[in-house]
Amino acid sequence: MPPLTEISEQLTPNNIVSKSQTIVVKVGSALLINPDGSIRTKWLATLVEEIAALQKEGHKIIMVSSGTIALGARTLGLPDGGRSNLADAQAAASVGQIALARLWSEMIADKDILAAQILVTLGDLEDRRRYLNATATLDRLLSLGVIPVVNENDSVATYEIRFGDNDRLAARIGQAAEADLVILLSDVAGLYDKNPDSHKDAKLLKNITNIGEDIMQMADGNSSSGMGSGGMSSKLEAARIANMAGIPLIICSGKDNYPISTFLESEQGTIFEPQTSISARKGWLGGRLKTAGNVHIDAGAVTALKGGASLLPAGVTKIDGNFVRGDVIDIISPEGGILARGLAEYDAKDADIISGHQTHELGKLLGYTPRKAMVHRDQLVLL
Repeated sequence: MPPLTEISEQLTPNNIVSKSQTIVVKVGSALLINPDGSIRTKWLATLVEEIAALQKEGHKIIMVSSGTIALGARTLGLPDGGRSNLADAQAAASVGQIALARLWSEMIADKDILAAQILVTLGDLEDRRRYLNATATLDRLLSLGVIPVVNENDSVATYEIRFGDNDRLAARIGQAAEADLVILLSDVAGLYDKNPDSHKDAKLLKNITNIGEDIMQMADGNSSSGMGSGGMSSKLEAARIANMAGIPLIICSGKDNYPISTFLESEQGTIFEPQTSISARKGWLGGRLKTAGNVHIDAGAVTALKGGASLLPAGVTKIDGNFVRGDVIDIISPEGGILARGLAEYDAKDADIISGHQTHELGKLLGYTPRKAMVHRDQLVLL
């Protein structure tokens, strides 16, 4: 069995950036906003200078920017950075959205480039039709030489239906834009084998080709700044989403002025390299953050799915949730992990009735002509 963690030296920061036509750059609240709620204007000016230079070289740039809640909280005088409750967060975001959009627009305009604001919710990228609309909008803006600035619409999103952090949003935008690279500018240099704050011998992992369970266990789920909402766990999930779509993802420090140039010169960061690329539709399926239910399967079904087969009712042991046909569901292995994700061919009620039964029994159990698969292989992606 191959190791869960695979390290590669094939990709270097400079060659991966130079070869990437469309690049998504994510900026977190902790980099954009000082602890007192003021904007790090000088730092931002250096970043804008860098992205303008990249565009001049022929790259297409999409910015994913946090900061609306932190900016709005300062203006409104709200405690805890506007994050003490949902109402405060939504109010702060409403005020902060105008300030953040103006900030990016004016600074990018100084480089004779137009900026566009795109606010999205989780539902915009989870729903297939709206996802394709977002894809079309991004494509047109980039073709016109505009730099889209994307953020989650925190003024209307709730805790139950939101990305929760812009790391995963950046990866999903990368999918939608068919980007060649996603860069997460962070308050840490990348992924370490141990927590560098408590272990002096912690080593930075520079190239990772497989995000296994051991990699996920290295993550610290909390944001160190208190302003943002994404920790290393969300960054690794973002890397998984991006890599599934065949997109490399970089985590590097954004603290210094000219953060992208600093990374390219120092090569201190972590590159997550995709090993395979799946269809756009399957990438959308695998990157979804919300599902309608679970289908538990036995060991035989695991083998079949890994061999490229559809999920048949005979291999299903348990149904969770109240999903309907066409909903996205998770397929759970006997060990309890998420093995795959796909579109349900049956409502949960009928799926429960036929679970564990052979194909020739289904018609009698259901009282109508059945579909052979619980999840068809064309609508299924292994995770």
